[in-house]
Amino acid sequence: MLSAYILLFCAAVANAALNGPCTVSGTPGVCIKTSSCSSSGGTSHTGFCPNDPADIKCCTKPSCGTNGGKCQFANTCASGKTVTGLCPGPAEFKCCLPVGATTPSGSSPPKSCSPSKINSATITNLKNFEGFVGKPYLDPVGLETVGYGHLCRRPGCTEVPFSFPMTEAQATTLLQSDLSAAESCISNDINDTVKLNDNQYGALVSWAFNVGCGSSKSSALISRLNAGEDPNTVASDELPKWRKAGGQVLLGLVKRRQEEVNLFKTPSSTIAHPPTC
Repeated sequence: MLSAYILLFCAAVANAALNGPCTVSGTPGVCIKTSSCSSSGGTSHTGFCPNDPADIKCCTKPSCGTNGGKCQFANTCASGKTVTGLCPGPAEFKCCLPVGATTPSGSSPPKSCSPSKINSATITNLKNFEGFVGKPYLDPVGLETVGYGHLCRRPGCTEVPFSFPMTEAQATTLLQSDLSAAESCISNDINDTVKLNDNQYGALVSWAFNVGCGSSKSSALISRLNAGEDPNTVASDELPKWRKAGGQVLLGLVKRRQEEVNLFKTPSSTIAHPPTC
């Protein structure tokens, strides 16, 4: 994984890591790449995500939609009414509507199907990619990690509900929980007109889990799929490009991307996207 959550709060600001929360003068934001922020209509602010590379900044978008909505993490939305697709960053950073408001189209927020869960082939690949470590350690780019690639949100991974060393069964439970964000962002970011089988969908969830939802959302890969290009061609072209960490090409990422391409191109009759209700 190329991202971590490290939360540091003070009176005026809240500092976090890639895809984590931040605050600028009371406005909620998310720490993502500046390119992802600008492409989604947000504004990047320097100095609120100090534990990340220089191109990771606090992205805010104070208004969304036409009904007084505000971009923030869904679990902080007081009304409980959220709309996807209007805010930068990960899938859980949504447009929060005021109580009694409607969506930008004038209707109530639509019901949506839950994202598909990845198949066993993807889980097996992910475990092989990430490797199991029972205690927190620093990954190749110096980010604190535990289990099967869980990026720690707090120093010492204190948010993990298990004692260390973890068991592999506990790490699997944590992995499945972590994957829900990647499943959501792939499901939300790819148009429902794009049909993907469970291997294709799983390969993309694996990729998003590795690079982060902000990066996958703004990628050429997602854009090309949504433009109607052949999925196998797009995956073969685009996945291998994501082979760097900390600006350096890593052999492990080269191998991981190739395995994801191989999985993506493995035939299956099971449709995973769009999800079914």
